[in-house]
Amino acid sequence: MSPTPLRPGVYAPTMTFFNPNTEDLDVPTIRRHAVRLAKAGLVGLVTMGSNGEAVHLTREERATVTRETRSALDEAGFQNVPVIAGASENSIRGTIDLCKEVAAAGGEYALIVPPSYYRGAVGNDETIYEYFTSVADGSPIPLILYNYPGAVAGIDMDSDLIIRISEHPNVVGTKFTCANTGKLTRVANALGAVTPASPLANANRPAPTVSKPNAKHPYIAFGGIADFTLQTLVSGGTAILAGGANVIPRLCVRIFTLWSEGRLAEAIEAQQQLSAADWVLTKAAIPGTKSAIQSYYGYGGFPRRPLGRLSDDQAKALADKIKGALDVELSLKDVA
Repeated sequence: MSPTPLRPGVYAPTMTFFNPNTEDLDVPTIRRHAVRLAKAGLVGLVTMGSNGEAVHLTREERATVTRETRSALDEAGFQNVPVIAGASENSIRGTIDLCKEVAAAGGEYALIVPPSYYRGAVGNDETIYEYFTSVADGSPIPLILYNYPGAVAGIDMDSDLIIRISEHPNVVGTKFTCANTGKLTRVANALGAVTPASPLANANRPAPTVSKPNAKHPYIAFGGIADFTLQTLVSGGTAILAGGANVIPRLCVRIFTLWSEGRLAEAIEAQQQLSAADWVLTKAAIPGTKSAIQSYYGYGGFPRRPLGRLSDDQAKALADKIKGALDVELSLKDVA
């Protein structure tokens, strides 16, 4: 079966929730969170990304999270919201195996970082090219490249390498957590990335979603941080895949809506609100993001150890710092 198409819009790398006492998976909360994000207008979810604490989970637990997320979306009527799953190992063989496990659990795309444990041996263009294209040959589901230097010993794929890898028909996107908008612009243009409605076509009427004539196959350019949602759109990107969307999804979606309607001044203002809050969440990392969800939505809890837990005072201080953006978030209505 063909995977559910990836659409322009907002995606979130979902958090994995645990029982605060046992640290066992909290499956009801995992399911509840997925549905809340879909109702807010997100067009795709990623399980087992960096925010999902995949490095703290067994392979069986990873499959459970992906399977339950897919099941929850289907039961809530969101069959058109695809589930992407992180599936990175340091060997080609191991990564292909993980891709097969993702597919068996209901994931439709695999998000993959370059191998990095043996940084001196693998941190070169030819080895990285062989890694991704070999995995793409063996994976039953399409791949999305994940360019996140901070998670892979500083390996930062440049635009030439990303474009070269992405000529493979089973590579369908890139997530730019490097936050390099120039690189995103070059890749999106070279690969004819799908783009959302643009005010540049007609300030009074949204343009249709388009895949450019030079596209060999539909390609999605993801901005990897909510901090540059609007900048991603200006740069010719398709979507945003950002941890901040776990907390403020409606505000992220609003930027896409305003951009599509040609309301640029309002889109800039919304981006300023989003960036201010996202910086607070970025600095507080996974413990802070979960704390913010707990403060404003009544669930969230804590990460698995050794990640720390915020004190009550720290949690309150964080909630206060993002209150402006959350006031806007809570004033907006769900899309679905």
